[in-house]
Amino acid sequence: MPPSGAVGPARPQGRSALAVLFGWLAATVAGAEEAPPLSNALRDHPSPYLAMHAADPVAWQDWSRAVLERARAENRPIFISSGYFACHWCHVMQRESFRNPEIAALLNRAFIPVKLDRELHPALDERLIRFTERTSGQAGWPLNVILTPEGYPLLGLTYLPPERFGLVLREMRQLWAEDPKRLARLAREAAQALEASPIPPDPGTLPSPGDLAGHLKAQALALGDELQGGFGDQARFPMEPNLAVLLELQARRPDPALAGLLRLTLEQIARRSLHDALGGGFFRYTVDPDWQTPHFEKMLYTQALMVPLYLRAAELLEQPGYREVARETLEFTLREMRGPAGGFIASLSAVDDQGVEGGYYLWQPADLERWLTPPELALIVRLWGLRGPARFPAGHLPLPAEGLGLAAAALGLSLAEAQALLASSRAKLLEVRGKRGLPKDEKVLAGWNGLMLTALAEGYRVFAEPRFAEAARAVREVVVGRLWDGSRLLRARSGSGELGEASLEDYAYVAQGLARWAEVAGSPADRELAVRLLGVAWERFYAGGWRLAGRSLLPDVPAEPALEDAPLPSPAAVVIRLSRGLAEAQASGQAEEAARRSQAAVSASPFRYASHAWLLIEIGGLEISR
Repeated sequence: MPPSGAVGPARPQGRSALAVLFGWLAATVAGAEEAPPLSNALRDHPSPYLAMHAADPVAWQDWSRAVLERARAENRPIFISSGYFACHWCHVMQRESFRNPEIAALLNRAFIPVKLDRELHPALDERLIRFTERTSGQAGWPLNVILTPEGYPLLGLTYLPPERFGLVLREMRQLWAEDPKRLARLAREAAQALEASPIPPDPGTLPSPGDLAGHLKAQALALGDELQGGFGDQARFPMEPNLAVLLELQARRPDPALAGLLRLTLEQIARRSLHDALGGGFFRYTVDPDWQTPHFEKMLYTQALMVPLYLRAAELLEQPGYREVARETLEFTLREMRGPAGGFIASLSAVDDQGVEGGYYLWQPADLERWLTPPELALIVRLWGLRGPARFPAGHLPLPAEGLGLAAAALGLSLAEAQALLASSRAKLLEVRGKRGLPKDEKVLAGWNGLMLTALAEGYRVFAEPRFAEAARAVREVVVGRLWDGSRLLRARSGSGELGEASLEDYAYVAQGLARWAEVAGSPADRELAVRLLGVAWERFYAGGWRLAGRSLLPDVPAEPALEDAPLPSPAAVVIRLSRGLAEAQASGQAEEAARRSQAAVSASPFRYASHAWLLIEIGGLEISR
């Protein structure tokens, strides 16, 4: 059974003595000191994900300084389980393990159990993800990490079935009971080794902008799948930030191989199972390299990033059909992810209200026969590949299998007749689907709404449709009026509750959205606010290197010269790019200096740091060749 899903293509791993340590940690057996009982503290929590765990028998705590203080006072390890509302395997692990009385009792006795909404603590989640990747080779959600009372990670793992999970907990309880000082020392030394910065190369060996561009392209082509599109050989993520940079590189240095990989990847994303052919919008990723089997959660950031990606690709790759992909994505997001106040909610669950993964999106033949006329049914069965056995237990997922013209010809229809039948079929099925139950995480996250503001601004620029401008103004009002208090951003709101502290990504993406909207709408005030947010970002998150959070409860969190791209673009690269274009000369100089400090890290792996690499290429003045 797979874990919740890796966060992207596999990254280089360092093992050696560290692997021995973490292998040893997971290899002994059982018993620990009793501690005063805790109670579940998540009831009525404004985070829908945390509130979902309020009925668990685990005595979950919200992450806070008090957790560390209690752990130190009682000399108990901390167990952090990080996940998010839309995550399928998070639901599975809750059902199998966190509602298991025996496992809950073990967690409550031997650990301080903490439930983390990763969307509210992106910096902490990223640190724990990185630790788990480097020590076990993969990471994803649910992410479960055991920390020493001082906050140093001991062991990280993703989904495990309850028997194995319970065994690991008992082993860790035994190890801590036998020699907590030694474990604490080993964890501290391992953390310092994992975070140690490599010796930077001699400046004379750093690549020129042209060499860096060549290195970036070579890495992309080496990782690219020339048969199926995408990168790597396992799960398929859209990897929008990397694709956006490669599009710009292709515009400046055209290459047939890169153009082919970009077109193939964008076609696969839009035409295979990552895309919801009936309702629009994109799922987070597919579990297979053939783009066949999605995990059915839909994230706001995915939709927001896809819009400018496909609009830019339509222009640079001369593929006008990509504009319709972008338009459809905007329409889906406005229809299904817009909150009552005008902001956009975080996600739609992978699991429907009956507990079925993907159930909201899947169709049994009897359902289709019930709701559609025979001509409508005949068309969509051909068009969406709904013949034969269903690939999912709950039914068929509509998936483009045949072009509309070919399907029409096979059925003896004119193209106009086929278009009319498709429109009526979609309207009926969307109405039926809309009556099904699909849980939603209604948090309004500042950074993700900033990304959506960028998408709406781009949509209005290209399509000139008033509804996109109206939606952009509404989300702008939510961000500025409800998430900005004049001196700081909130991370999120849910209902009337404030949630979390804003991270670097919030300041970066909100500033980007305001700057883009200011440009499209002609709003000097929004441009000024974007500049102000950038100033706060430099002040709170940069000191010779970048931190995702302004402060951390964990020890020894290093500042980094560059932050890599993941599902979201590097917020450090966004701040640097915006500062070069918007800010005064002094801030622009600071931005260029910060970009140059990233050069050593970026040149070693430009695909991982694609946004930073593109900054260095631009600063270096790579010539446009056409």
